[in-house]
Amino acid sequence: MDKSVLERYKYLKSIVSERKEQFDRLISFIEKETTWLTAPASTKYHLCKEGGLLEHSINVAETILKVKAAIAPEITDESCVIVALLHDLGKVGMPGNPQYIRNEPSEKQKMYGYKPDYPYRFNSELTYLSVPVRSIYLALKYISLTEEEVQAIVYHDGQYVEDNRSCATHEKPLTLLLQYADSWSGFVIEKR
Repeated sequence: MDKSVLERYKYLKSIVSERKEQFDRLISFIEKETTWLTAPASTKYHLCKEGGLLEHSINVAETILKVKAAIAPEITDESCVIVALLHDLGKVGMPGNPQYIRNEPSEKQKMYGYKPDYPYRFNSELTYLSVPVRSIYLALKYISLTEEEVQAIVYHDGQYVEDNRSCATHEKPLTLLLQYADSWSGFVIEKR
Protein backbone atom coordinates (compact mmCIF):
# COMPACT_ATOMS: atom_id res chain seq x y z
CA MET A 1 0.00 0.00 0.00
CA ASP A 2 1.10 3.56 -0.75
CA LYS A 3 3.11 4.94 2.18
CA SER A 4 1.35 8.32 2.00
CA VAL A 5 -2.05 6.61 2.39
CA LEU A 6 -0.84 4.89 5.56
CA GLU A 7 0.61 8.16 6.92
CA ARG A 8 -2.68 9.97 6.28
CA TYR A 9 -4.54 7.09 7.97
CA LYS A 10 -2.23 7.19 11.00
CA TYR A 11 -2.82 10.93 11.39
CA LEU A 12 -6.62 10.53 11.19
CA LYS A 13 -6.56 7.77 13.81
CA SER A 14 -4.62 10.11 16.14
CA ILE A 15 -7.53 12.58 16.12
CA VAL A 16 -9.75 10.20 18.09
CA SER A 17 -9.04 10.89 21.76
CA GLU A 18 -12.28 10.84 23.81
CA ARG A 19 -13.08 7.26 22.72
CA LYS A 20 -9.49 6.29 21.97
CA GLU A 21 -9.55 2.99 23.85
CA GLN A 22 -12.76 1.81 22.15
CA PHE A 23 -11.62 3.12 18.76
CA ASP A 24 -8.22 1.42 19.08
CA ARG A 25 -9.92 -1.92 19.87
CA LEU A 26 -12.16 -1.53 16.81
CA ILE A 27 -9.24 -0.58 14.57
CA SER A 28 -7.21 -3.53 15.85
CA PHE A 29 -10.10 -5.88 15.07
CA ILE A 30 -10.76 -4.56 11.56
CA GLU A 31 -7.07 -4.37 10.62
CA LYS A 32 -6.23 -7.86 11.88
CA GLU A 33 -9.41 -9.87 11.24
CA THR A 34 -11.04 -8.32 8.17
CA THR A 35 -10.08 -7.09 4.71
CA TRP A 36 -10.10 -3.44 5.89
CA LEU A 37 -6.57 -2.76 4.64
CA THR A 38 -6.93 -4.59 1.32
CA ALA A 39 -10.60 -4.41 0.22
CA PRO A 40 -11.55 -2.38 -2.86
CA ALA A 41 -14.00 0.51 -2.47
CA SER A 42 -16.29 -1.03 -5.12
CA THR A 43 -16.53 -3.92 -7.55
CA LYS A 44 -16.20 -1.78 -10.66
CA TYR A 45 -16.47 1.93 -9.88
CA HIS A 46 -14.42 4.23 -7.65
CA LEU A 47 -11.14 2.89 -6.28
CA CYS A 48 -11.81 -0.62 -7.52
CA LYS A 49 -8.37 -1.78 -6.47
CA GLU A 50 -6.62 -3.40 -3.55
CA GLY A 51 -6.68 -0.97 -0.62
CA GLY A 52 -9.33 1.19 -2.31
CA LEU A 53 -11.73 1.05 0.65
CA LEU A 54 -9.14 2.43 3.07
CA GLU A 55 -8.08 5.12 0.59
CA HIS A 56 -11.72 6.13 0.01
CA SER A 57 -12.41 6.25 3.75
CA ILE A 58 -9.35 8.48 4.24
CA ASN A 59 -10.47 10.77 1.41
CA VAL A 60 -13.91 11.07 3.01
CA ALA A 61 -12.40 11.81 6.44
CA GLU A 62 -10.11 14.52 5.10
CA THR A 63 -12.95 16.08 3.10
CA ILE A 64 -15.44 16.08 5.98
CA LEU A 65 -12.89 17.79 8.23
CA LYS A 66 -12.35 20.56 5.67
CA VAL A 67 -16.05 21.17 5.13
CA LYS A 68 -16.85 20.94 8.84
CA ALA A 69 -14.20 23.54 9.66
CA ALA A 70 -15.86 25.99 7.29
CA ILE A 71 -19.54 25.50 8.08
CA ALA A 72 -20.01 23.41 11.25
CA PRO A 73 -17.06 23.98 13.62
CA GLU A 74 -19.23 22.94 16.59
CA ILE A 75 -19.12 19.30 15.43
CA THR A 76 -16.08 17.54 16.83
CA ASP A 77 -13.23 16.39 14.62
CA GLU A 78 -13.41 13.05 16.43
CA SER A 79 -17.01 12.47 15.43
CA CYS A 80 -16.22 13.38 11.83
CA VAL A 81 -13.25 11.02 11.66
CA ILE A 82 -15.19 8.16 13.22
CA VAL A 83 -18.16 8.37 10.84
CA ALA A 84 -15.96 8.95 7.81
CA LEU A 85 -13.67 6.01 8.50
CA LEU A 86 -16.57 3.72 9.42
CA HIS A 87 -19.23 4.74 6.87
CA ASP A 88 -18.31 1.92 4.44
CA LEU A 89 -16.84 -0.51 6.97
CA GLY A 90 -19.52 -3.03 5.97
CA LYS A 91 -17.69 -3.49 2.66
CA VAL A 92 -15.17 -5.69 4.49
CA GLY A 93 -17.85 -8.35 4.95
CA MET A 94 -17.15 -10.50 7.98
CA PRO A 95 -13.94 -11.95 9.41
CA GLY A 96 -12.88 -14.74 7.07
CA ASN A 97 -15.76 -13.96 4.71
CA PRO A 98 -15.08 -10.80 2.66
CA GLN A 99 -17.80 -8.91 0.79
CA TYR A 100 -15.70 -8.51 -2.36
CA ILE A 101 -13.87 -11.39 -4.01
CA ARG A 102 -11.45 -11.21 -6.92
CA ASN A 103 -13.31 -12.08 -10.08
CA GLU A 104 -11.87 -14.90 -12.17
CA PRO A 105 -12.11 -14.88 -15.96
CA SER A 106 -14.67 -17.20 -17.53
CA GLU A 107 -13.44 -20.25 -19.43
CA LYS A 108 -13.92 -18.38 -22.72
CA GLN A 109 -12.02 -15.36 -21.40
CA LYS A 110 -9.20 -17.64 -20.24
CA MET A 111 -9.12 -19.35 -23.65
CA TYR A 112 -8.58 -16.02 -25.42
CA GLY A 113 -6.37 -14.45 -22.76
CA TYR A 114 -8.92 -11.87 -21.55
CA LYS A 115 -9.34 -10.56 -18.04
CA PRO A 116 -12.72 -10.80 -16.26
CA ASP A 117 -15.25 -8.06 -17.04
CA TYR A 118 -14.93 -6.62 -13.51
CA PRO A 119 -11.99 -7.05 -11.13
CA TYR A 120 -14.20 -7.95 -8.15
CA ARG A 121 -17.58 -9.54 -7.49
CA PHE A 122 -19.89 -9.79 -4.51
CA ASN A 123 -19.45 -12.77 -2.24
CA SER A 124 -22.68 -14.78 -2.53
CA GLU A 125 -21.75 -16.76 0.60
CA LEU A 126 -22.13 -13.68 2.80
CA THR A 127 -25.45 -13.06 4.54
CA TYR A 128 -26.96 -9.99 2.90
CA LEU A 129 -26.87 -6.80 4.94
CA SER A 130 -26.64 -3.35 3.41
CA VAL A 131 -23.19 -1.78 3.74
CA PRO A 132 -24.32 0.79 6.36
CA VAL A 133 -26.14 -1.82 8.45
CA ARG A 134 -23.10 -4.12 8.42
CA SER A 135 -20.90 -1.10 9.27
CA ILE A 136 -23.00 -0.42 12.38
CA TYR A 137 -23.14 -4.14 13.24
CA LEU A 138 -19.34 -4.43 13.18
CA ALA A 139 -18.59 -1.12 14.89
CA LEU A 140 -21.01 -1.29 17.82
CA LYS A 141 -19.28 -4.37 19.19
CA TYR A 142 -16.30 -2.14 19.98
CA ILE A 143 -17.25 1.54 20.09
CA SER A 144 -20.21 3.53 21.35
CA LEU A 145 -21.74 5.86 18.78
CA THR A 146 -24.10 8.78 19.25
CA GLU A 147 -27.50 8.82 17.54
CA GLU A 148 -26.16 11.44 15.13
CA GLU A 149 -23.18 9.25 14.26
CA VAL A 150 -25.42 6.24 13.65
CA GLN A 151 -27.71 8.34 11.44
CA ALA A 152 -24.71 9.66 9.48
CA ILE A 153 -23.34 6.15 8.83
CA VAL A 154 -26.71 4.58 8.01
CA TYR A 155 -27.84 7.36 5.66
CA HIS A 156 -24.47 8.42 4.21
CA ASP A 157 -25.55 7.60 0.65
CA GLY A 158 -28.33 10.18 0.87
CA GLN A 159 -31.00 10.03 -1.76
CA TYR A 160 -28.93 7.78 -4.03
CA VAL A 161 -30.46 4.90 -2.09
CA GLU A 162 -34.23 4.34 -2.14
CA ASP A 163 -34.20 3.07 1.46
CA ASN A 164 -32.94 6.47 2.62
CA ARG A 165 -36.10 8.37 1.65
CA SER A 166 -37.43 7.92 5.19
CA CYS A 167 -34.64 10.17 6.46
CA ALA A 168 -35.18 12.94 3.88
CA THR A 169 -35.51 16.35 5.57
CA HIS A 170 -34.62 14.79 8.94
CA GLU A 171 -30.84 14.65 8.46
CA LYS A 172 -28.67 16.01 11.24
CA PRO A 173 -25.75 18.26 10.23
CA LEU A 174 -23.24 15.40 10.65
CA THR A 175 -25.25 13.28 8.20
CA LEU A 176 -25.27 16.07 5.62
CA LEU A 177 -21.53 16.59 6.04
CA LEU A 178 -20.83 12.89 5.56
CA GLN A 179 -23.13 12.66 2.54
CA TYR A 180 -21.30 15.56 0.90
CA ALA A 181 -17.81 14.34 1.81
CA ASP A 182 -18.61 10.86 0.49
CA SER A 183 -20.00 12.22 -2.77
CA TRP A 184 -17.15 14.70 -3.23
CA SER A 185 -14.59 11.97 -2.62
CA GLY A 186 -16.19 9.43 -4.95
CA PHE A 187 -17.22 11.76 -7.76
CA VAL A 188 -14.40 14.33 -7.69
CA ILE A 189 -11.25 13.32 -5.79
CA GLU A 190 -11.26 9.69 -6.93
CA LYS A 191 -12.06 10.53 -10.56
CA ARG A 192 -8.80 12.48 -10.94
